[in-house]
Order: sequence, then structure tokens, then C-alpha cells
Amino acid sequence: MVRDGFTRQRLAVLPRPLALEAAALPLTGALQVTDAGWFPRAAGHQRSREHGSAESILLLCTEGSGWVELAGVRQEVRAPAVALIPAGAPHRYGASTGTPWTIWWLHLRGSLSAELFAEAGVGVTGLADAGQGAELAALAEQIVTALERDPSRAHLVRASGLAWNLLTLLASRTGEAGGDDPVQRTMGYLAERLDRPVGVEELARHARVSPSHLGALFRAATGGGVIAYHSTLRMARARQLLDGTDLPIAAVARATGYADPLYFSRQFSATHGVSPRGYRAQHKG
Repeated sequence: MVRDGFTRQRLAVLPRPLALEAAALPLTGALQVTDAGWFPRAAGHQRSREHGSAESILLLCTEGSGWVELAGVRQEVRAPAVALIPAGAPHRYGASTGTPWTIWWLHLRGSLSAELFAEAGVGVTGLADAGQGAELAALAEQIVTALERDPSRAHLVRASGLAWNLLTLLASRTGEAGGDDPVQRTMGYLAERLDRPVGVEELARHARVSPSHLGALFRAATGGGVIAYHSTLRMARARQLLDGTDLPIAAVARATGYADPLYFSRQFSATHGVSPRGYRAQHKG
């Protein structure tokens, strides 16, 4: 049973009209916190989203244990640990029966959210010690506090900055600890090569595993395929260039690895529901 309402819980949900408004602002469009909260000893807590979530999800477990399931693969979560679930990935998660977790959680979106999740490490990551968990929890608490007060522009900007700090701190720790992990190696390799397509064979050689094994590992960690993940990063880079530069559409296409501007436009439209030119007009007009 999915249970809502935990003793002493904290919860902040940004009204969707305000979330849409904040998404168009320069300071919050790159990374935006739409929902945040704290569930202490959350017995019975469970979520199941067969079609994924519109936002990326961060779960920070500071006490107890639980589980996260991505692409049908279940991973145990034991404090201190972080789970990162990318937007659109089918998933389930919940607290364990014997020692239900205490979690801080964030829902995030924005033009750079995919890159930040890639750097921080999608899936479940155990933290080296409780001190790391406390440091991340302090940032999560400040985010919840900012959004609880009122959804003013100042508090939305503060929440975005704190979330950026949390994810980059997590990325630096993950990079120090997980450099030999095939999935992390692959994510880092892809994040540095947004200007061209990358084949699975090339990625497998870099990760030092077979293509089939890399595909299985990557799908278990992220809920999707390697090439689809790279396309998500390239599209995020395209949005960044459309938002922040006056480069012609053809130049944006080349910068994100599409030799044919018409093919790029079709792919962009299929992903975002609007052409690159229309997207730029919306976000700069």
C-alpha cells in the first residue's frame, strides 16, 4: 500500500503555473526544484511510475533502508546513500519493511538537469560515510526551507542554487570514488562528446566491457539505452545554445553532432514538440 503523511514530515510543492514561469527565467531555467520534502521513518512509503516522471528525482537516504527499481532491476538502498532517477525513466521505489528509510527528496527539471544527473551518477550510489550524507542533507533541508516559506522569485533562485551545489558536490564525490565503474565511465565519456554521435562499440571499448554487458548495466542504472541517453544530453546542449547564443540553427546542429540541419530540426521537434526556431522564439521573445 502506498502511504502518504508521515509524522513530522515536511513537504513543499511549487504550483505548476509558477513552475512554468520559473522555467523561462535565466536563473532558474537551467535547474529548477519543482517539489521537495523530508519523510522521516517513512513506513509504507512507495511510488510506482510506469511511464516515468516529467522531472528527474533525487532521493537522499539518511537513515534506514529502502529500494529503487529502474528498468526492472531492483537495487537496495542503505543509508547513507543517494538515488538519482532520470526524467522519463520507468521506476518504482519504496521504504523497507524492517527499517523504513528517512529520506530527503527533490524533483528537478531544467535545461542542464540531464548533464548534472550524468555527472552525479544515475542510479543508487552509496556514500563513503555519514558525514557526506549530513553535508548533502543540510543542502536539501535549506532547499525545503526556502520553498516552504513562499514561492517568491528570490526563494526559487535560492532553491535552484542550492540544488546546483548539491548535485555538483555529489558529482565530485562520485567522480573520486567511482572512476572505474563502467556506467560512470560511459556517462563521463558521453558528456564530453556532445558534438558527434558515439557508437556502442566505441563506448564498450572505453568502459572495458562487452557491448551487450554495457547495455545491460546502463539500462539497469538509468532505465534506458546508451544511445538514447546520449541523445538526451545532445538535445540539452542544443537547448542551451538556443537559449544562450545567437548561433544559426545549422551551427547549433553541427555543435551537437548533426551534420544535416533538417534532420536535427526533425529530431528536436520530435523531442520537444516545437522546432528549434520556435523554441528560440519562445525563450527569447
